[in-house]
Amino acid sequence: MRHTPVYIICSPRPLVGKTLVARLLSEFLLLKSGEVTAFDVNLKEPSLLEYLPDITETAEVDNTFGKMALMDRVIVDDGVAKVIDLGFHAFDEFFKMTEEIGFVKEAVRRGVVPVVLFVGDTDRVSARSYPTLQRQIPPSSLVTVDNEYIVRGELPQAFSAGKILRIGALPTFLKTYIDRLSFSFTDYLRSEKDSSTELHQWIRRNYFSFRELELSLILQQS
Repeated sequence: MRHTPVYIICSPRPLVGKTLVARLLSEFLLLKSGEVTAFDVNLKEPSLLEYLPDITETAEVDNTFGKMALMDRVIVDDGVAKVIDLGFHAFDEFFKMTEEIGFVKEAVRRGVVPVVLFVGDTDRVSARSYPTLQRQIPPSSLVTVDNEYIVRGELPQAFSAGKILRIGALPTFLKTYIDRLSFSFTDYLRSEKDSSTELHQWIRRNYFSFRELELSLILQQS
């Protein structure tokens, strides 16, 4: 039986690397399957649409039409993975909507597997928002992203109980390099012949982590 994953990358906080995770995941899925559909729900630059315009479309959740349009696209079991880059401004409204419409149950009924990647931080807003996800999302589908560039040290204990996906910190000069709109992680892997470079290893580790996450979802559905 086919199951279509819908990855929702989110945080109630700005500037935590959420779009970076969405970029990495989208490029990984595109490399693996040749097809992925991404949705950009952001107010400010930089946005996923600017980095990956060929596979990304904008979406809104601040009005009924926008909500319905987005849900109609992601609730379809068509075998094409979806990635939602959910801006911090839309966090509360999006998960209020998904709770009201019973999104998780309806998705499962239709063969769609929602996966929430919550980018953790040490602030009170993140700590207060996390239980909202725990009420809606099964533990097996709720993943805390530990972006070590943002969280210097250990994640708060509240986020450590479930699945954790770690994004290692890059030196500032490499972070600036990958933040260019023209940069592609997959193109770099293909063009850089020296696989021992720090950036090459970093990209490969992240792609491997996404592959492990994907395999765990497959095992859950089997």
